[in-house]
Amino acid sequence: MTAPVRVLLADDHGAVRAGLRLMLEQSGVLEVVGEAGDGDVAVRQARALRPDVVLMDVRMPGTDGVTATATIVAEGLADVVALTTFDLDEYVVGMVRAGAAGFLLKSVGAAELVDAVRRVAAGEGVLAPEVTRRLLDAVAGRGGLVPAAQAAVTEEDPRLAVLTARERDVLGGLGEGLSNAELADRLGVSPTTVKSHVSHVLAKLGVRSRLQAGVLARDLLP
Repeated sequence: MTAPVRVLLADDHGAVRAGLRLMLEQSGVLEVVGEAGDGDVAVRQARALRPDVVLMDVRMPGTDGVTATATIVAEGLADVVALTTFDLDEYVVGMVRAGAAGFLLKSVGAAELVDAVRRVAAGEGVLAPEVTRRLLDAVAGRGGLVPAAQAAVTEEDPRLAVLTARERDVLGGLGEGLSNAELADRLGVSPTTVKSHVSHVLAKLGVRSRLQAGVLARDLLP
């Protein structure tokens, strides 16, 4: 049998965590291995438990979700999915810079939540297209790639120049917020092949997540 996907919940509201736990564990394929009420505890729990996915509230007292996400991603502890009411403020944009794999609205239904967590654990990382695409629009509109080391570049930037033609196609799809399955359909290849291309694109561009690559695509590609 396939091992269940291990999930850490980070939200300062106990009722929210309880609701998320119920939806996840009823699936039979996801296991909640821990909970945290603030970002500092989330980081410590991630180090101790090594979950596959962390569901991270964007705003929490003390250490917020942005700071916690940056640490968890930088240390390679888990993929992080942001939980948000999605008002497109600097906290949400900060989650992109921190390397969040994607975003879910707190009003998410059980089936969508379970599917999203499984997809992120499988390395796909694009969630809720209506959220992801809107966020890409917002961040790109602010001129915003991500950390300073990855500041805006030109068409002649060497990182873009080293992409193959197929990798450029994949990057364009990431800029549209497409999932692996959608990219596979468009390009006429398997989702496994798409996943490999995405990994190469992220490595060549020096970004942490598909979402960051999507922002770069909005800035660089016609």
